[in-house]
Amino acid sequence: MTDVHPTAREMALVAAGGALGAAARYGVAEAFPVASSTFPATTLAVNLTGAFALGLLLEHLLRRGRAHGWIRLLVGIGVLGSFTTFSTFAVEVAGLLRDGEATIAGGYVAASVAGGIAACFAGLAVGGWRRGPVPDEGES
Repeated sequence: MTDVHPTAREMALVAAGGALGAAARYGVAEAFPVASSTFPATTLAVNLTGAFALGLLLEHLLRRGRAHGWIRLLVGIGVLGSFTTFSTFAVEVAGLLRDGEATIAGGYVAASVAGGIAACFAGLAVGGWRRGPVPDEGES
């Protein structure tokens, strides 16, 4: 997706991936519900898993020379974009603060931000273990 105006094929890839990721996210939330005023472990696990997977995917695609291919659209933007959820994170933090659970909210924010960055870096590192350095332009 290099143009500001995505093609119908690109939109379809993102939409199909989004449907899969959203269904997976819904399934995880249903399987592991979180009670009000408690640490939102399910959303944290989903977001950390998604950050790791996105780092892994993007590093893998970069090393293959296909950082902007259909897999990035389908899986990176579609599946992982809809599987992870900033909006739920924000609503859960607001709910914890509303319920007077500032300590839990603060821990959740810290774990989400620091953990998400660490998970993404871990994915990038794991993706880089399979091959040597990223090829220079013109190499494959």
